[in-house]
Amino acid sequence: ALKVVRHLGVVGECNIQYAVDPKSQEFRIIEVNARLSRSSALASKATGYPLAYVAAKIALGSDLVSLRNSVTRVTTACFEPSLDYCVAKVPRWDLRKFGTVDPAVDSCMKSVGEVMSIGRTFEETIQKALRMVDESCTGFDAERFDQELLHRGLPVEMEHVKAELQKPSPTRIWSIAKGFELGLSVEEVHDLTKIDRWFLHKLHHIHRIKQTIKSMDFADLAGNETLMREAKRCGFADRQIAKDLKDTEKQATPPVSPLKADSGILGVEKYYSGRVREEHVRYLRKKMGIMPFVKQIDTLAAEFPAETNYLYLTYSGVEHDIHLSGHLAPFSLDGPLPPSPPRTKTKEIPSSRIVVLGCGPYRIGSSVEFDWCSVSCVKTLRGLGHDAIVINCNPETVSTDFDESDRLYFEELSHETVLDITELEKPDGVIISVGGQTPNNLAMGLHRNGCKILGTHVDSIDTCENRFKFSKLCDALRIDQPDWSEFTTPEEAFHFCKKAGFPCLVRPSYVLSGAAMRVVDSNEELERFLRTAAVVSRDYPVVISKYISGAKEVELDAVGQNGEIINYAIAEHVENAGVHSGDASLLLPAQKLFVETHRRVKSIGQKICKALNISGPFNIQFMCKENEVMVIECNLRASRSLPFISKTYNVNFISMATRIMLGLPQRPVVIQPIDMECVASKVSVFSFSRLKNSDPRLGVEMQSTGEVACFGQNQYEAYLKAMISAGFKLPTKNILVSIGPNAQKSEFVQYAKMLVDMGFQLYATKGTHECLKNVGGLDSVIAVHKPSAGREPNALTMLRTSKLDLIINVPDAMDSQGKSDGFALRRAAVDGSVPLLVDIKTAVLVVMSLHRKWSRERLGKDFFSYKSWQEYVDPRDLPMERDATHSAQA
Repeated sequence: ALKVVRHLGVVGECNIQYAVDPKSQEFRIIEVNARLSRSSALASKATGYPLAYVAAKIALGSDLVSLRNSVTRVTTACFEPSLDYCVAKVPRWDLRKFGTVDPAVDSCMKSVGEVMSIGRTFEETIQKALRMVDESCTGFDAERFDQELLHRGLPVEMEHVKAELQKPSPTRIWSIAKGFELGLSVEEVHDLTKIDRWFLHKLHHIHRIKQTIKSMDFADLAGNETLMREAKRCGFADRQIAKDLKDTEKQATPPVSPLKADSGILGVEKYYSGRVREEHVRYLRKKMGIMPFVKQIDTLAAEFPAETNYLYLTYSGVEHDIHLSGHLAPFSLDGPLPPSPPRTKTKEIPSSRIVVLGCGPYRIGSSVEFDWCSVSCVKTLRGLGHDAIVINCNPETVSTDFDESDRLYFEELSHETVLDITELEKPDGVIISVGGQTPNNLAMGLHRNGCKILGTHVDSIDTCENRFKFSKLCDALRIDQPDWSEFTTPEEAFHFCKKAGFPCLVRPSYVLSGAAMRVVDSNEELERFLRTAAVVSRDYPVVISKYISGAKEVELDAVGQNGEIINYAIAEHVENAGVHSGDASLLLPAQKLFVETHRRVKSIGQKICKALNISGPFNIQFMCKENEVMVIECNLRASRSLPFISKTYNVNFISMATRIMLGLPQRPVVIQPIDMECVASKVSVFSFSRLKNSDPRLGVEMQSTGEVACFGQNQYEAYLKAMISAGFKLPTKNILVSIGPNAQKSEFVQYAKMLVDMGFQLYATKGTHECLKNVGGLDSVIAVHKPSAGREPNALTMLRTSKLDLIINVPDAMDSQGKSDGFALRRAAVDGSVPLLVDIKTAVLVVMSLHRKWSRERLGKDFFSYKSWQEYVDPRDLPMERDATHSAQA
């Protein structure tokens, strides 16, 4: 590395990748990147050494000797980091979202996020990381691979386990656990996987502890403190231990009074008999005095005192590295709970502390938008004089920069960890509504166990999350919603579909194929879906609702205070309802909503806000058709679109919500969409090119992995800019049109004429060609055969020979399963990097935008305008940050 850097004259950060032969000491350089790499943030946060900061300083002329280590603030930056802890990074894959995708993990990156865990042993670190990346798993457990085989419809047999071990996949590490459970040795697993024996021996140690726990009941474990300590040292979670312990016979048990919130001990309960739960194990380990210790990342292995609040929890320690207000002594299982320690006002322990739960790993459905919300919340808290304590495990986020908050716990977002930290820190409250669905799911459990949740009451959160309760609320408020019902047998599902009529939206509680929901158009489709993709039983009910065709989807994002809306924004989807809101393109302010629709959306939002007594951010999704407005769902948390709205209106909705959650007065900020001199458009970004054999189409299941937003003088400029930013290449000559539904064929005729007027040569498959020719009179359109026809001119051949600049392919069925001509066309377009439009509304807006551009440029006028964000949102040179704080001061 030194030779390469000196030879190339690298200044600043450099990344070198090696290939190492495990059977010898030979290695080769694969590539050199003289820049910050994807792993730079991970390396910086794993070591506490800020690579980007130091590299920037060097580029500006500083040297390593003169720069201070920002962690110790004493040593110079020319010392290499020295670690007394272990770090594990585990990627997050979401391949189940794509029914036809090849699940193999290879040299093409497919992960959508990652987590980083810190511990004092490899076993502790890897188990933490596995729970961070998938909240449904308890650690290095074979049960996780059992679930995977169930999803695939395969029996739990050794041949399937060995097949998984032989190829890298997202679930391979859990297949190792299954292999150990079925009796494979470390050497046998090594022969199948070629994973280094050191790692396999460590994983086998976890397996041996698990097997020992499985042979015990609660009383046995209560008498074996050594095993409990070793299990916690090796990263076993309380719920993981509880799941593995044997149940004892159910007996009459004395009533257990719930613990008081001020007792100082959160989430514990005495065990008498029956199923062992997480609360019981937590009670037992606290009685044994087994509690986590808070350690600092110090970059120099404690050789110099660290001054950062960059922290992690470990069970391999004897003391805390920092001063804590809630350090508790062990208590007797039969004696009274100890009193809460007194709150002291010292330099180390401030009087006002708020815990903010971060977003966890990036995934499809939860990405950097929630990190923006978390950071905005933290900045507001600190600006108001509070100490912000962040809990998160994602090294890609700004919220996990140790200098963004007063204390950063690089830890998992679980009941156990959050309760441990709140016990130690004794915060004044916990904010769960800015990190997305992951922290929102913890609300009820944390509240039950004595945590003070700031903002909207958790009972209201539960009302929105529970479909029955929310439906009952809508009925009580006389708010329309699509007909729906919940069923436990296929017969009941068929009866509802017959009564409501097709199409219907099917949402199973537990699925096999990875698709969370599906739109079905017939009894045959419903039967196939229930047979191959979903388990329908008393334990796993399925929800079916009436699907409204041709309806427009609208979103209301708002901030409420004591049941009154303080500020709101209404965004309009380009695509019709049926495309997941995370995949849909948004226009703000809404461009085509009726005034009555706008009024009713706001009115319904206010009704729900008042009924739930909302204090904080919330999002409601509506289905609108001909002034008929129906509610789809409501989320009492910051939404995916809140950053986009805040930046469009130049009003920080999160800053406003944070003040409200703290109980501070907040006046509305004046927002006048009708007076705005620009339009903003948000467009989703997809990764189909990296997901081999995935079907690039839009549906009710979210598939996008990112988004862009652009501003323009009108919707056409803003939308076309956003499409180009998302990777869309403007067509120059040949366009293929292949539209399935007859109504959408007819709808596109007038826009096909626009394309012909602009000089494009249109090609069309048989049905579309007939419609364009007979209905639209477009004789210039050339007919081509579908891929399966095997005759020329063939659409697939034209694609593969780079004769097409754009494909407009609108599917006619909601599920192709990778066998249709449409799938072959869409997949070939993605593989050939040819722009592809798969939604009729998207195609219409693209054509209209292209026509507007062509019309202006033909007259010698510019179509695109290029301005700074400040010029778009505040053309009168008003102060840039018109946020909630300024409003409150006014």
